[in-house]
Amino acid sequence: MERLSQKYRKEVVPALTARFNYSSAMAVPRLHKIVVNMGVGEARENIKTLDAAAEELSLISGQRAAITRARKSIANFKIRLGMPIGCRVTLRGRRMYEFFDRLVSIALPRVRDFRGVPPKAFDGRGNFTFGVPDAFIFPEMTYGKVEKVKGMNVSIVTTARSDEESRALLELMGMPFRKI
Repeated sequence: MERLSQKYRKEVVPALTARFNYSSAMAVPRLHKIVVNMGVGEARENIKTLDAAAEELSLISGQRAAITRARKSIANFKIRLGMPIGCRVTLRGRRMYEFFDRLVSIALPRVRDFRGVPPKAFDGRGNFTFGVPDAFIFPEMTYGKVEKVKGMNVSIVTTARSDEESRALLELMGMPFRKI
């Protein structure tokens, strides 16, 4: 059993139940999934950069990355419908908890001049999205293999009904929010 899922059951559920007066343990918000997305704009000229990005994302997440394609044509960006433009991974269950644990305890503290993640990045429905400037904050990445530094977006989807509940959940799970 993972350290973070045990922490959720033993510490987070009782704390959230006391704070928000939930009637049962099943009503307490929990992490549903984590989606890690890496947009690769250079893929329209060189498809090998997309393959490298997918490989890096697979290495970081522990799961094979899926290639994302353009949903519509945008002439200003020289993108046509169906062109490969990025990659993403959707993590659930054990892999989600492992990734969240590595993100919070190892990766985010390695960011230069890190003061915390922005507390206003909630979407109004209890989901939290933020950007990571480069993938080298993860210990799986090595400088020798990578040609270009790529950032990524991390979306944490929770079962919370409001931003307040979601923020309380993520704080108790260890997410370092920036002090306002």
